[in-house]
This record gives sequence, structure tokens and C-alpha cells, in this order.
Amino acid sequence: MMDKLDGVAVFVQVVEAGSFTLAAERMRLTRSAIGKVIARLEGRLGVRLLQRTTRSQTLTEAGQAYYDRCVRALAELEAAEVELESGHSEPRGRLRVSVPLAFGHHCVAPVLFGLARKHPDLQIDISFTDRAVDLVEENIDLAVRIGALRDSTSLAARRLGVQDLSIGAAPSYLARHGTPVAIDEFEGHAGIAYSRAGVMSPWRVLDTDGMERELLVKPQLSLDDIQAIAGAGVAGLGLVQLPCWLLTRYVAAGELIAVRERCGVRLQEIHAVWPKTPYLPLKTRCAIDALVAEIPLMNLG
Repeated sequence: MMDKLDGVAVFVQVVEAGSFTLAAERMRLTRSAIGKVIARLEGRLGVRLLQRTTRSQTLTEAGQAYYDRCVRALAELEAAEVELESGHSEPRGRLRVSVPLAFGHHCVAPVLFGLARKHPDLQIDISFTDRAVDLVEENIDLAVRIGALRDSTSLAARRLGVQDLSIGAAPSYLARHGTPVAIDEFEGHAGIAYSRAGVMSPWRVLDTDGMERELLVKPQLSLDDIQAIAGAGVAGLGLVQLPCWLLTRYVAAGELIAVRERCGVRLQEIHAVWPKTPYLPLKTRCAIDALVAEIPLMNLG
């Protein structure tokens, strides 16, 4: 029976990756090792599963039929392992998590650190990036995303909270330039702007009548990293507009003073997302539950 399973997982990974090279990277094998596994599998079955050229690969008719059955068989094996795993009270195995840079460092990582301390058989790999990774393509078990979800057909999600914006500045800056209160008083103040590809995001807030207004600060400095913007604010270079959860940390340390709190025009929802599957592994479920329990306590917005 084990001989019949030999090479099946590698074959499925090659088909889903689209190339031997990418499959080798995902499985942490060499390309030649992948090629030998597929060759042995084709030799044992007596059919060609893949038509290969130097630039592409396609499934043969027999390969497509075999792939469809292999996917179903592996799903059944995964379901069986989940059922066995449910008999364990402790999560185990490797959990790959993708998180945004600043929010990941300040909010998500501490939760996952606590999970690692609690469950020594759980190996957690955390990747910090503001890029919206393809969870299926990049073999990611769980991700945290801020903003609208665009791939809800392939991903399941649980809401962690919302992100609002606040405006703050260093005590030294406010001592020199005064503290603006009314919207018109922000005009002329130095602002440290967020920019992407050279395009700066305007500062918009709601006035007392609920109307959207733009703050006419002078963007002397623009950066494409929220953490760097906070650092420039601490250095006294101007007003900063930051997510509430980040400004709160600097206010608590005495490095920034809140000038206008929770003044964002559009709140952004924060979700934990993972590939849809009928069988959610215990390791993933425990991480999701920990994030749902602890993230809302972090003064998000």
C-alpha cells in the first residue's frame, strides 16, 4: 500500500505549482529530486502523466484523471489525520503565518509568541509583509489582513476588529508650534505624510457636522512605512497620522501626544484569513482562536 502512495503528494504538488522548480522550492527539495520522483511514479504506473518541455508542462489525459483521484485521496488522508489529531489536546506541527509589517510586529506577533510558549510542539513561522500574499500559491496556513477582503471565494475569515486613525505629535513639536484643535488650525502645520509610489495620501477627517474635510498640513516629509512615520513624529518633525493601536503605544511611552483621536473617515476591518477547507487543523484553529480573543483588547480603534 505504501508503494502505491509513493510520489503521489509530489505529483499533486508539481501539478498545482505549475513547474518542477516551484514545487521543489515549496517542498524544500532539489529540482532533480522532484524529477526522479515523477519518473519513478510514471514508470510504476506505466503511463506518462505530464508532457514536459523546457518552458512548460501539461497534464496528459491519463495524468488529469490520475490527478483528480489523487487530490480526492489526499483529502481523505488529511481528513483522517485531522480526526486522529482531534484526539490530541495540544496543537502540533508547522504553522505558516503571514502578517502586515507594523501591525504584525506590535499586535499579532505577541499573540503568536504566547501560543508558542503554551504549545512547545507547535512550530510557528511568521512572515512580515504588507503584500497581500496568495495563501494557496505560497502554502500559507493563516494570514492577517487589514482592509477589504477581495478573495472571499477561496478564503475563510474571522473578524478581529477595525483600524481607525489618530493624529499625534511629539511634545517638543507641540511646544514649538502649538496644539491645533479646530480643523482650520491644522493649516500650516508640518505633517509627515504616507506615500506610495510617490503619491501622498491626503489627511481627511470628519468635522463636527459629520462632513468630510481635508486637513491642510504641509507634507514636508513623506514615507511609505507607518513605523518610519511614527519615528519621524517622535523626532519632532511634524504631526503624524497613525493607526490608533500604534499611536496609543507611543502615547503610553510619553513619546507622542494625541492631538485628534479616532478621526479617520473610513475604518478598515481587520481579519484573520485562511484557505477554505472542510477540515481545519487544530494548529490553525488554536491560532485563530487566540487572535480573536486577544487582538480586540489592543485598543484598535
